[in-house]
Amino acid sequence: MSRPATAYLLLGSNLGNRAALLAFARQELAASAGKITAASALYETAAWGREDQPAFLNQALALRTELSAQELLAHCLATEQKAGRERLERWGSRTLDVDILLFNDKIIDEPNLKVPHPRLPERRFALVPLAEIAGAARHPVLKLHVAELLAQCPDLLAVRPWPAG
Repeated sequence: MSRPATAYLLLGSNLGNRAALLAFARQELAASAGKITAASALYETAAWGREDQPAFLNQALALRTELSAQELLAHCLATEQKAGRERLERWGSRTLDVDILLFNDKIIDEPNLKVPHPRLPERRFALVPLAEIAGAARHPVLKLHVAELLAQCPDLLAVRPWPAG
């Protein structure tokens, strides 16, 4: 086992019962990958990258884990698969997406895993929920806090709190 790490994840869904799929992801990740120590509210956002698809629900999680980043990625991909994720096209609609945004202060550049997430600074739908639970977390490459990244984010897509119930 490795030393405990804090990973920040982003959950997203724009197919099916989006809120139920995010709840499923939280349950699966808590059972298999570590302890969820914080969870943002749910936010509804227009699709980014390919805008001709249903709106997403997104949520950020802080996960305390004993897993390596690669092991955590395997759990994230398995959770997506259990939720019926099919990878048909880049930025296409999906039942569930689980991205690793930050992993401690590590910089990882491997063929299947880039941490911090390379598009984090340009995605309001990721920064808003992440800033809610980890505004003071520092981007290890840009050396800016998440709250600072959000203030500078060029993305103008609306990110709205999603009412539960």
